[in-house]
Amino acid sequence: MILLRTSMPEDPLTQPEWSDAAATRLKIALALVPIAGIAFLWFVGVVRDRLGDLEDRFFSSVYFGSGLLFLAMVFVSMALAGAIVATADWDASRSSRPEIVAFGRAVMLQVTNVYALRMAAVFMISLGTTWHRSGTAPRWLVITTYVIALCLLVITSLSLWVALVFPGWVLLVSVYVLVTVRRAGSRLL
Repeated sequence: MILLRTSMPEDPLTQPEWSDAAATRLKIALALVPIAGIAFLWFVGVVRDRLGDLEDRFFSSVYFGSGLLFLAMVFVSMALAGAIVATADWDASRSSRPEIVAFGRAVMLQVTNVYALRMAAVFMISLGTTWHRSGTAPRWLVITTYVIALCLLVITSLSLWVALVFPGWVLLVSVYVLVTVRRAGSRLL
């Protein structure tokens, strides 16, 4: 996400400067996204496994579905970014090129910042509720989850960098799971 953000200007109407460094960063980001997607699916599986029989079927359906929707939207957004890079070498003399690039970037930003991050917030809220109801996570993690989810629901339109909050939360939960499992040797989250 950082590579993507640093490769393109925030404003979709600003014509991007396709320097070699920006194009390289974007191509690296495009190569890493499928790996990050697999890691996220693994994360979802680990969380579901940790809940075990305490898993609430309603909330699990919501967080599983919203997690898959989030991931699908990230993939669509990155596919649009890839299309923008692929058309960067297109004949610049064509009058419609800037409009096509601006449209693609605007759609990419809308998919990522409006829809995907809202699905990430739904994922977090439903998972936080499952943790709270089952008692499988500490209170500080549940509260942190709700606060970050609220930020994703409300603030994402104000800054593109807020999108980094969700991967940061996933990292926090992952580290917490690893530490508690190693320390206690338990299956509880």
